[in-house]
Amino acid sequence: MAVLSHPWASVIVPIKDERDNLVPLIEGLLTVMSSHAASQTRPFEIIFVDDGSSDGSSETLDRLAVQYSQIRIFHLDRNYGKTCALEAGFNQSSGELIIHLDGDLQQDSQDILKLLPYTDAHDLVCGWRQERQDGLVKKMSSRIANRVRNFFTHDGVHDTGCPLKIFRRPVLERIRLFEGMHRFFPALALMHGFTVTEVPVRHYARIHGVSKYGMGNRLFKSLYDLIAVRWMQTRVLRYTFRDK
Repeated sequence: MAVLSHPWASVIVPIKDERDNLVPLIEGLLTVMSSHAASQTRPFEIIFVDDGSSDGSSETLDRLAVQYSQIRIFHLDRNYGKTCALEAGFNQSSGELIIHLDGDLQQDSQDILKLLPYTDAHDLVCGWRQERQDGLVKKMSSRIANRVRNFFTHDGVHDTGCPLKIFRRPVLERIRLFEGMHRFFPALALMHGFTVTEVPVRHYARIHGVSKYGMGNRLFKSLYDLIAVRWMQTRVLRYTFRDK
């Protein structure tokens, strides 16, 4: 498993039981990242964080890491949840840009190229799934959670749950994550004075595997976490130095 130093971008993908999605996902990511890397003088890295998979994903990832030098694999000793897996990946990354997407193939890797130009003017670029290809319950619970969240946080983002996001490194160096906080990246970034924008992206129905989120952790748990985020917004430290 090769370790790349100082890449221009790090792609972070948390994985929990996505064995059948891994090969097409990696092939798509390598194609997209290699096409953009032609204009770069440094390499890129793709970091997979195996969050306690039990379906053979771990072994598949290890085989693919041997095959492709750009891939790095980190195995958590059990399932800790998405926020932990993301933070583990962020901490192991070294790119100036950190790209996050899920391993379920519901996002299009090609849309990374659509988001990248916006990083010139924004610290966090979020995908916006305008045409969700999910079931009715999933779409409705997400819509309710997004509207309630926006009412309290005023982050102005329509789809904070879209996994496809690109961060400039200072954003993740400033934000401190707690369980469930990955749902509030835009609000947390704005809270610390960073700039955020949204870009429409494609969305596909899941073909392999099952969703790790239901009504309980998509709607009710996120509303509970909203209390913590709102508290942080009212207590965040802000100050500037005066000119001499």
